[in-house]
Amino acid sequence: MGRVLSVSRRAPGKRFAVAYPAALRPFFVPKGSVAVGGVSLTIAALGPSSFEVELIPLTLEATNLGLLRAGDRVNLECDMVGKYVYNYLSRGRRTG
Repeated sequence: MGRVLSVSRRAPGKRFAVAYPAALRPFFVPKGSVAVGGVSLTIAALGPSSFEVELIPLTLEATNLGLLRAGDRVNLECDMVGKYVYNYLSRGRRTG
């Protein structure tokens, strides 16, 4: 789970900042994928404890993300490829 830190208007859409648990940090990369509330998005900016995503008008209209406000909790899902890479590299370090 994550928490919406801020929602700001950025024509033509909105930009969201979302805080995430420290345990998820290895799975995020700049310009990588993240699902927020079940909607796959691209990470626009990445910090040590939060990321930002841009939402275009179509996404805001077709999903429930347009209803989110600062403080709301959201389900997060990390990029599948990132999880595979992390798993592979983690196993390699322990055995090698």
